[in-house]
Amino acid sequence: MKITLAKHSGFCFGVKEAIKKAEQTIVENKDNGLKIYSCGPLIHNKNVTDELEAKGLSIIKDPDEAEEGSVVIVRSHGEPERFYQKAEARHITVVDATCPFVKKIQRLVSDAKNQGYHIVVIGDRNHPEVIGINGWCDNMASIVSSLEEAETVNEDRLFIVAQTTITTELFQGIVSFFRTKNKEIVVHNTICHATEERQKSCMETAIDSDLMVIIGGIDSSNSKKLYEIAKKYCVNTYFIQNKESLPLKEVELCNKIGIAAGASTPERIIKEVIATMSELFTENKKDSMMHDLMDEIEKSLRLPRSGEIVNGEVIQVSNREIVVNLGCKKDGVIPRDEFTLEGDQELTDLFKEGDEIQAKVLKTDDGDGNILLSKKKLEVNEHWDEINNALENKSPINAKVVKQVNGGVIAVYKEVSGFIPLSQLSDKFIDKADEFMGKILPVRVTKVDQKKNKVVFSHKAFLSEEKQKKVQEIWDSLHVGDVVDGTVMRFTEYGAFVDIGGIDGLLHISEISWGKLKHPQEALKIGEKVQVKILSMNTEKGKISLGLKQNRPEPWTVIDENYQVGQTISGKIVQIKDYGAFVELEPGLDGLVHISEIAYKRVTNIADEISVGQEVSAKILEIDKDRKRISLSIKETLEPPTTSEAEAAPAEAVAEEASAAEAIEEAPAVESIEDAAVAEDQE
Repeated sequence: MKITLAKHSGFCFGVKEAIKKAEQTIVENKDNGLKIYSCGPLIHNKNVTDELEAKGLSIIKDPDEAEEGSVVIVRSHGEPERFYQKAEARHITVVDATCPFVKKIQRLVSDAKNQGYHIVVIGDRNHPEVIGINGWCDNMASIVSSLEEAETVNEDRLFIVAQTTITTELFQGIVSFFRTKNKEIVVHNTICHATEERQKSCMETAIDSDLMVIIGGIDSSNSKKLYEIAKKYCVNTYFIQNKESLPLKEVELCNKIGIAAGASTPERIIKEVIATMSELFTENKKDSMMHDLMDEIEKSLRLPRSGEIVNGEVIQVSNREIVVNLGCKKDGVIPRDEFTLEGDQELTDLFKEGDEIQAKVLKTDDGDGNILLSKKKLEVNEHWDEINNALENKSPINAKVVKQVNGGVIAVYKEVSGFIPLSQLSDKFIDKADEFMGKILPVRVTKVDQKKNKVVFSHKAFLSEEKQKKVQEIWDSLHVGDVVDGTVMRFTEYGAFVDIGGIDGLLHISEISWGKLKHPQEALKIGEKVQVKILSMNTEKGKISLGLKQNRPEPWTVIDENYQVGQTISGKIVQIKDYGAFVELEPGLDGLVHISEIAYKRVTNIADEISVGQEVSAKILEIDKDRKRISLSIKETLEPPTTSEAEAAPAEAVAEEASAAEAIEEAPAVESIEDAAVAEDQE
């Protein structure tokens, strides 16, 4: 016979926290006369809810049923937004035991609703968790549990979430269906990770079993799904609530029994079921009982050794010491100073007769015929184990800075003192530790030598890893082509560095403007808010290239929309050549005013008439889109000379005007200053 309990069976994190909060609330309000309620059964297990009811927790369906000013516990399934509004109006104290995973779904659908999405919840419309989630999006969500129901969803912008306890197979099937439709969808797989692990383990256990037993409350959705999964892989599957409903006759006929339990099933019920089945397979109960008896006798004769960890039952309590029955011929004694007490705590406040207790053996004889025990030394061992685990798993712990020493500080983790070098107190340079005194810091354990009672912590390592996590999160959220908000942080000769939410990207000078810049500060200022486009990302080198000009169209692509022949424009003289002057219409778009179009009179030196930086008006004579050339005239915007002035012009001026006309054809026609520079170099 083999009995296998599937992994992850029994209470999940959310259920444990809900029961813990409920029991704590009952104790805290025991003597003040306040009524305590849960809105619906705290969990889907009648054994548990009956026990809580016996302790003083009443079940209601709506906060309107509670006495005004009473206490209401929100179960792990969560409640709609309206629930909290009602509770506040009736001055009800709310103890929120909503599962963190469910709370996250509620936030997601609330935000998505405000963004104009239609919410789709894949799950059971009658389950309290789903009802609660729907209450955070004005009860307008589509609740689907099959492909047939999914076909009735007609909206185009969908935001899809899942009930935490549904099967992955159902979720993926319905999401795949929506993906085949011509819809905009955002998908969040909100199935609880623990649920997925529980269902996977149940499946694996069922495959390898002759008979499968699912333990759970009759109203438990996740337990029912375990039953469905197990039944698929093991036909001989039974759903029970406790040992009383165990199919003993069927169990006796099988060699390999598998067990899985829902998230609302207490550990004690699981153990009772296993114990009941185990008794069926005891080949010789008398021999087994004899062996157990011999083991007990042998245990009673043997004394624990110094340093051994022992378990026992408290048989006497005083404020001076605790006497413990260890199941051997000597009792154990734990003196008051071998406990860690806080404030005005007394031993009689913490322990009572019948309590189970664990301690470490200091001496096998304290001089009075008892075994000397220590709770404090056991705790220190546990703390060292925690520190070693933190070192091995690279997980943070919290240590309190208590003392300055040469080169750093002493920080205490529970009962263990460790050293933090000054260089490891911060990710910035510091020369004094004053600001850290008395603070509790998250630290990484970098070195442990338990034999020498030495441990080294690092707050800097923790800060660096957290910063790296945040940077990675930012990297994961960015994609090439995204337009993001940024802040100009600093300049270099070749560009500007822009902070885009915690990491810097390079905005190259060539990507700032469609026009030519000599320095990025011509177009930007330190601290300026800009919208930039991500052009490329190199995760290996940690480099991001940004673009600013890409947020505006390239001037020549919209030339017809902004400029026409005959139009008078204003621009700035940006360069003067022998044959004419370049006028900047806008960044990246220049026009040429030929020397013959500067003025009605003869111009021999353009610099005598206009200067670089001067604002001028000019008329567009020609736009050549194929060659990207614009011809301008300043004189066309001026008053023409009078007839007498024209007649007074010397004859050679007329000849020179003719020569100037020929020069227009010979002058380089260019689209920008950059092209002009190239043309000049080629000459």
